[in-house]
Amino acid sequence: MKKLLILFCFVFLVQFSVLAQVPGSQSVYVELGGAGLAYSFNYDFRFDKNDINSWGMRMGAGGWAFNNTWRSEGLLTMPFQINRLFGKEKHFFELGGGTTFIYYRERFNDWNTGEPRVWKDFDFILNSGDTPAFMGTLNFGYRRIPVDGGFTFKANLTPIFNQNGFWPLWVGVGFGYAF
Repeated sequence: MKKLLILFCFVFLVQFSVLAQVPGSQSVYVELGGAGLAYSFNYDFRFDKNDINSWGMRMGAGGWAFNNTWRSEGLLTMPFQINRLFGKEKHFFELGGGTTFIYYRERFNDWNTGEPRVWKDFDFILNSGDTPAFMGTLNFGYRRIPVDGGFTFKANLTPIFNQNGFWPLWVGVGFGYAF
């Protein structure tokens, strides 16, 4: 887990320092829903630093945590996607696919003994006990990128799937800054 996070940070820093050529070829944004499930902070860049209408990659991290005296719960997600933009000026169709790493943990205190009980369960996607896990993601949507960079917006249909099923109507909305 630590090695994956270190690798993510290294790739992020290398891409951030190398690809500052064409305004809008990189972006950072917050996505609600989408490949990060709940919310995620993301970095997106184009492989061809001179052409926004090209293949690129998006990496992110997100999740949530909840704690009180009898229950604690937490979700960590890390979406990775390869994507392609098609469009002119500031309006683009986004097409892509990838995977999301998921780690979910839930802990309850037993009222009778006071001892903690641990369950790993994220009911609508994972069966009990199968996290950490990976989930496949697709991406079909709209992205607005200003010509000279600045505020960016995206809205996507993000079907998700794994060995437990297929959820075709998962959606995501993102807001951020393109540079």
